[in-house]
Formats: sequence, C-alpha cells, structure tokens
Amino acid sequence: MKKSKKTIISCAITGSIHTPSMSPYLPITPDEIAREAIAAAEAGAAILHLHARDPDNGKPTQNPEIFKQILPRIKEQSDAIINITTGGGMGMHMDERLAAAKWAQPELASLNMGSMNFGAFRAADARTDWKYDWEESYLRNSKDAIYSNTFKQIETIIQTLSTSYGTRFEFECYDVGHLYTLAYFANQQLIKPPFFIQFVCGVLGGIGPEIENITHMVRIADNLFGDDYCLSVFGAGRHQMPLTTLSALMGGNVRVGLEDNLYLAKNKLAKSNAEQVTLIKRILSDLSKEIATPAEARDMLGLKGMTQVNF
Repeated sequence: MKKSKKTIISCAITGSIHTPSMSPYLPITPDEIAREAIAAAEAGAAILHLHARDPDNGKPTQNPEIFKQILPRIKEQSDAIINITTGGGMGMHMDERLAAAKWAQPELASLNMGSMNFGAFRAADARTDWKYDWEESYLRNSKDAIYSNTFKQIETIIQTLSTSYGTRFEFECYDVGHLYTLAYFANQQLIKPPFFIQFVCGVLGGIGPEIENITHMVRIADNLFGDDYCLSVFGAGRHQMPLTTLSALMGGNVRVGLEDNLYLAKNKLAKSNAEQVTLIKRILSDLSKEIATPAEARDMLGLKGMTQVNF
C-alpha cells in the first residue's frame, strides 16, 4: 500500500440505494445535490462522489441533462475532485450507466470490479410509509437481480473513459475476488498505477464488515499491487465510521456520505453530508492525521486536473 502522511476524505453525496422515504435529508434535486456537495467540500472532502436523481420523484438517473445542472455549479464554487459513478442504479443497462461520465469526462469515475448479488431488499422491510410508488419495488427487486460487471463490461468502461478521456478510477471492490480482477486488468496494462482501491464492506452479497476481512483484503492487495495502490475503505450503514477509522489507522483513506449511511450516530439521522465529513475530520485530527487538499489528492492519485474535464 502506498502510505501518505495525509488522508483523502471522499464524500458520496446521494447514491442510488437509499430512497427519499428513508430520510428527509437525502438530497434529491440538482440544487440540493450541488449544495450538499459544495458544503461537503468546504467541510474538508477532497473528492465528491456523485450520482443524480430525478428531481420529481428522487429515483436514480444517469441522464446527462441532470448532471449538467449539478457539475458546473460545483466546479464554480469548489476545487474538489468530482468522481462520477459508472455503477448508476439497480437495473440500468451499460449505455445508461456510462452516459453521464461520457459527457462529463471527469478526472475520476467509480468502477465496480465484479458482478454480484447486491441485496438491498431488506431495507424495504423497515417501513410502509413510502413517498413514491417506485421505492419499495426498486428495493425488493434486488432479491432476484444480479448487479452485472463482467470482464467485458469493465473493459468497455476502461476503454471508453480512460483510453478516450484520461479519466482514472476509484476501483470499488466488494470482495476478495474483485482484487484479482483488478490485477488482471493491471497485468493486461489496460490500467496503470497508482490504483485507488475502495474496499466496500457490509453490503449484503459482498464481504462482511468484520475487521478480519479488511486486514485480509489489505494483505491480498499488498501481494498483488505492492506500493502501487492507495487504500480507501467505506462501510455500509452503521459500519461507516468504525471502518473508515480503521482505514486511516492502517495508513489508508476514508469515505463518508449519505450514499453509504444516513446516520450520524445511533438513532440520529445525519442532517447533511457535511456533518459526516466534519465528524470523520475530527476523528482523523484526534488520530494526528493531516487532511489532504484537493490539489494534494490529485497528485497522490495522478489525476489529469480540473481543467481537462468537459463541464
């Protein structure tokens, strides 16, 4: 693992799993998403990981026209790195998933490193008071669906964004096998270091949130990539802060945000993404960790720079 004296804070602003009924603070409209992203950057996030929503009902969308209402505003008011999802939302086909990133040509994009059972259906059991008719079926349908990221699909994303536009990736690894998939593409020289690897823990269908799992994955990544990768970890739900803290203690980076966890503490909803950024920033300070600026994060990850994007 490439260790640094400074820690990159990523903030995932809205995601595509949580639905509007789960929290009144989940940003939905372009204005809300942009405002939340800018505030998170001001609080200390160097990277802003972005999905978009249909402003009429909060359903995940990859429509570039929605992103066009979000990204320029963030760029005008922040120098944070904008990281565009290629995962999109459940049930989206590849062209749909890639549409926003193809338009934006961002410095950074997320790239999921394997197909998996992505079980969001248990979240539908927790409530009956749905705001919109799409929410419950959207979650329950994940019980009989595969989140597809085949070798061909991954290669297509790499060739479309990296080869054509110089975009680099946040490689999202939900299990140990995903690290070996990443190593395959590295060995094929389709991607080059430094590799920004995000361990995703606690999603049903992926690796669990136990500490032993993370230390095991770090050992595997060390064997596969040596000093050619930068570690980051995020935990789903209540595992968010413990696992990001563990990542920092191991010399890695951290990710927070309402995409990953709607809460600030037990039974206490986070009122904004910035609240979570402020909390992890305080934890990092207590651990004597320095926070990376966007410029320092760009240097650490080898990014092309804000002037080279298409928005």
